[in-house]
Amino acid sequence: MHIVFAASECVPFAKTGGLADVVGALPPELVKLGHEVTVYLPLYAGVERHIEGEWKYAIRSITIPFEYYNRFAGIVDGGKRAGVQYYFMDCPELFDREELYGPKGGEFPNNWERFGLYCRAVLEAAKLLGVPEIFHVHDWQAALIPVYLRTTYAADPQLGRAGTVLTIHNAGYQGWFPPPTTERLLFPWDLFTMDKLEQFDTFNFLKGGLIYSDILTTVSRKYAEEIQTPEFGEKLDSVLRGRSADVRGILNGVDYAKWDPATDKHLAARFSPEDLSGKAACREDLLHAFGMEHVGPATPIIGIVSRFAAQKGFDLVEQIAPLLVDRDVAVLALGSGEPRYEKFFRDWAFWHKANVGVQIRYDDSLAHKIEAGSDMFLMPSRYEPCGLNQIYSLKYGAVPVVRATGGLDDTIEEWDAEKGTGTGFKFGGYSAAGLMTAIDRALAAFQDKSGWKRLMLNGMARNYSWEQPAREYAAVYKEVAGRRN
Repeated sequence: MHIVFAASECVPFAKTGGLADVVGALPPELVKLGHEVTVYLPLYAGVERHIEGEWKYAIRSITIPFEYYNRFAGIVDGGKRAGVQYYFMDCPELFDREELYGPKGGEFPNNWERFGLYCRAVLEAAKLLGVPEIFHVHDWQAALIPVYLRTTYAADPQLGRAGTVLTIHNAGYQGWFPPPTTERLLFPWDLFTMDKLEQFDTFNFLKGGLIYSDILTTVSRKYAEEIQTPEFGEKLDSVLRGRSADVRGILNGVDYAKWDPATDKHLAARFSPEDLSGKAACREDLLHAFGMEHVGPATPIIGIVSRFAAQKGFDLVEQIAPLLVDRDVAVLALGSGEPRYEKFFRDWAFWHKANVGVQIRYDDSLAHKIEAGSDMFLMPSRYEPCGLNQIYSLKYGAVPVVRATGGLDDTIEEWDAEKGTGTGFKFGGYSAAGLMTAIDRALAAFQDKSGWKRLMLNGMARNYSWEQPAREYAAVYKEVAGRRN
């Protein structure tokens, strides 16, 4: 089966979050199962350095009409990697920018035009380079592909039988634009209604995808349930409940070729379940990286690697910060994001240099070091569709302390000291008291060294590779193709 992936980011070409990891890792696994996979991406500034081989156009020019003008896009042949064909949408006036979606803290005002063109150009390119059985589109940036397929291109003899799968990576980002976007993208006004693309008097890219896609998937079983509730549905819960029979939760996998302490090139020493001795050297190296060599071996290290945002639960961390530094712990945090939380972390580290180390940036090598050198890993997210860091933490023997939401709830099992079962610590609800209680349970368990080793080994034994999710996606594609045929 031929599957086209349409997404706004993909490692190693462009990344702002977990979407890029999924689009980078899932297609090669599908190729291993015998499928043909093509990935279409925008050609942002800087992407060229990741394209291997000769630079060439697969299509010199595609015309994309708008209300009062045309745009022209070329399709660059990015070659094959691990059996996956990559193509890049070359429209410099729209995509030749370092930032993918907007300047820090904002969005480009013409994102409707950028990703409207992208969606339509994917369809036009596919007609020339190979029409798939399935278009697998990701998040709001690609969500108009199913809309175009079932409206503008409904009578197209080449595209008419193609099926669509939309994966929601985070329902909090939907692509809201003013009502005139409807006619600017050449859609008829009868699509701007409550049962189609209109949402609170805005043109909503994601809602369109929810209405017109054959099957909807999201990135964990629990999140598939949560987004159908008012608390997590971001005002699209009624739409999702209406399509509940077509909603699937498929847990993301991780790339163990990059995230395995037995082979990780970023670490001061390697370690594995059979030989944990290297973790002590990783701890020393991590403390050195933060200038906190004074922290003794009996003091547990709590690691944080995250986007600093309200979604990630840092308002709770802010509330418990005075209590936490009264414990015998060291908190080491890496990340950047909302100015409020960047300031909180800077201030916390300034006033508590003995306990708290913070680096406001993203550094892939340091992220690996935090996973390897920490005893615990903190993820108190308000919501978390899947989460990857808690899965990395399991593999690296850094025991997760998480809120029981989304993929965090699906992947972490509460530790039971009597039975010796479980992989971490969870708290329900959303409160500072709940978070502090979970941390205190972890700190108490840390004092039992034999029990803690068992807990670490439980987590390190878990397997969250892409092999099983790829099979589940393949089954979804087969179901959609069956419907279309």
